[in-house]
Amino acid sequence: MSRAVELRDRLRRYYTTYYRDVLGIPDWAVLVGLREEEERQERGRLDRLRRLLGGDVRGRILNVGCGTGGFNLVAEEAGARAVGVDADAEAIAICALKREKGGSAFVRAVAERLPFPDGAFDVVYCFSAIEHVESVEASVAEMVRVTRRGGLIYVHTPNAWSWYEGHYKLLWIPFLPALLGRLYLRTRGRPGGYLATLRRLTPGAMRRAFSRAGVTDLRFHDDEPARESVGPLRVPIGLYYRLSGVSPFIELVARKP
Repeated sequence: MSRAVELRDRLRRYYTTYYRDVLGIPDWAVLVGLREEEERQERGRLDRLRRLLGGDVRGRILNVGCGTGGFNLVAEEAGARAVGVDADAEAIAICALKREKGGSAFVRAVAERLPFPDGAFDVVYCFSAIEHVESVEASVAEMVRVTRRGGLIYVHTPNAWSWYEGHYKLLWIPFLPALLGRLYLRTRGRPGGYLATLRRLTPGAMRRAFSRAGVTDLRFHDDEPARESVGPLRVPIGLYYRLSGVSPFIELVARKP
């Protein structure tokens, strides 16, 4: 089996398990297909990062929760020196297959214990990963530790105030208790076990975590329009977002002093 074929097959198995079996998403095959070309989507995220950081993203970048490595490859194409860490062994194995396309290094590690020296990176990037860690505060402290003085930390994660659950891709009541969440998922024919891996985070919680790590220079951004506002409840939910100023996702850039 060629390396390219093995990579394709392992990507398909990995994301089929995630979208079909773990989350029970009806159109899982569409999402798996998008993941097979994830670098295309990651280029848009890299462009977004460039805009928020005010220029080209070069230098040393650490991707915390790198998944199957698509962002690292496009960051390398743009001239960065990227390193990825993820706790999932199969994700890191897939990243290793992708290294043929680029020079990124990938390491299996948890966010609470990053295996790098202090100040090793110019930018730390964490997209849709901080909500899965055991300790948000310990993970933020580690990201701050490995960032150089004056360096930047980018975090993107679902907002607990949102009326949308971005993993299950369902309308969701903010702060819905776990028991009711599992019952709701059951009525939708979805497995509920994945809820136990998710942390419900708010901008305030993220600000406190960074403050405890010694970082108070934070800028929050509105990532995208609320997807919940286009369905049958678009009028009342749209009003909720307009009046509250809530964004469905938390997107922030922190500068280490």
